[in-house]
Amino acid sequence: MSGDWDALWTNVHLATMAGPEGYGEIRDGAVAIHKGRIAWIGARSALPEGHRARELHDGKGCWLTPGLIDCHTHIVYAGSRSDEFEARLNGAGYEEIARRGGGIMSTVRATRAASEDALLDASLPRVQNLLAEGVTTLEIKSGYGLDLDTERKILRVARRIGQTMPVRVRTTFLGAHALPPEYAGDAERYIDAVCDEMLPALAAEGLVDAVDAFCERIGFSADQTARVFEAARRHGLPVKLHAEQLSDQGGASLVARYGGLSADHLEHLSAEGIDAMAQAGTVAVLLPGAFYFLRETRLPPVQALREAGVPMAVSTDCNPGTSPMTSLLLAMNMACTLFRLTPLEALAGVTLYAAKALGMAQDAGSLETGKRADFALWDIERPGELAYGIGGNPCRCVVNGGVVRFTGR
Repeated sequence: MSGDWDALWTNVHLATMAGPEGYGEIRDGAVAIHKGRIAWIGARSALPEGHRARELHDGKGCWLTPGLIDCHTHIVYAGSRSDEFEARLNGAGYEEIARRGGGIMSTVRATRAASEDALLDASLPRVQNLLAEGVTTLEIKSGYGLDLDTERKILRVARRIGQTMPVRVRTTFLGAHALPPEYAGDAERYIDAVCDEMLPALAAEGLVDAVDAFCERIGFSADQTARVFEAARRHGLPVKLHAEQLSDQGGASLVARYGGLSADHLEHLSAEGIDAMAQAGTVAVLLPGAFYFLRETRLPPVQALREAGVPMAVSTDCNPGTSPMTSLLLAMNMACTLFRLTPLEALAGVTLYAAKALGMAQDAGSLETGKRADFALWDIERPGELAYGIGGNPCRCVVNGGVVRFTGR
């Protein structure tokens, strides 16, 4: 397509993430934008004759990648659990911390007590940190309410973040995150509430894009998780799962059976789970921040996932208890250093496969004609640098929907 474009970016090197292998590099490239989408992309020397654009942008020799996608976060919450972090380092165990009133229920109490505006105010700085590093799409889970009113409040804040900040937000209902104290000893009755009360109400209000659960010995059983997935299916919602983080509960096979978007964590993933994910096209979302923060030692089976052709996404898992991280660039570095991903796999994990993990692969995750014009400009020598640096931020510009939303130094 040529003609009256809204904007044209030139003097950029492109990592399109759209080629059959590698970064899909185009040296000295150009990208044209029209109505918020990529209208033309290629080498600058191949620009159509007579092309016109209302805005011209000089990329100054920087690299341009798809906008980054953080596909697994719990970024809306109140309070802090730094005291638990210190207590663990002083020798306290999980059960002792829980007896003191800590753990996830500490965050639940603080989040229930916070107003919607207070939750928004607490969440925006975390989101801003991600946006400054090139993030253009963000998944936000509920799960720190565990009752209808607070789950609604969290999801409403998530929607407001997408309206307040220059980022696309996908919401995930995680009511089956933990058993609240008012249902102590009666998980079945709580799952009834999740499936028959919470999810129908929140879905009817347009607050839910996907449904998640925590399938684990300290969470919910495979049968209870299947009940949640059946409820999601009744409402036409895709599913994903916290699976095989602490033990193998068969969660990966279960979510694959439901055509799930992703299975996340996966340190205890079995060969059977890998096969099921490969057949279903379910993405493996790797969360190195939680692995690092909890000082885990069992690695997810990355080589087996590679060999099976299971796409691997990477995310921050931003949450107050096990991964208080708001840097997707750091998550990329951790995925390489801790999990032995290559820098190419790490970048694909926060672009192409992160989009797939959110069911957005047709519209995001790579630089291709017709896709939404979400991209980031980086002052780097080569794309692999994005997974190399620790603590730096080479992002110079972020474009979301064709509009310049952020400019760095």
